[in-house]
Amino acid sequence: MADDGRTNGRPGLGVLLRELAEGSVSLVRQEVTLARLELGGAAGHAGRGVAMFAAGAVLALLGLLALLTGVILLIGDQWLPKDLYWVAALLVLLITGGIAAFLAKKGLRLLSPKQLAPDQTVETLKEDKEWLRHRLTSGATSS
Repeated sequence: MADDGRTNGRPGLGVLLRELAEGSVSLVRQEVTLARLELGGAAGHAGRGVAMFAAGAVLALLGLLALLTGVILLIGDQWLPKDLYWVAALLVLLITGGIAAFLAKKGLRLLSPKQLAPDQTVETLKEDKEWLRHRLTSGATSS
């Protein structure tokens, strides 16, 4: 009669510990895979945020350059007294600056830690902790 580690038809402590170790290793591997996938998605999300932020910055620069020439001259010639082109330049700067600030804020929001956190991995790790705790307590009472 071969000894398979069972006592009275129930698995022995060694068998339970081996099963627990094998299950834990498999679980850790799956968690690493999940974390890798989730962080890859977060990296893509971060890339979009950086691109949006950069687009906002470039748009602000181009807007300033294009508008400074045409609009400042138009405002200075049409609506302001002589030699007050600096007021026209200030108005154009405020408008393009507001647009640039809006785009930059939106891009930075996409880069916030809350957007980049691996929420699903954290949740499954909590579930795994509970599963292991239950497994350890039920294994200790069944022997």
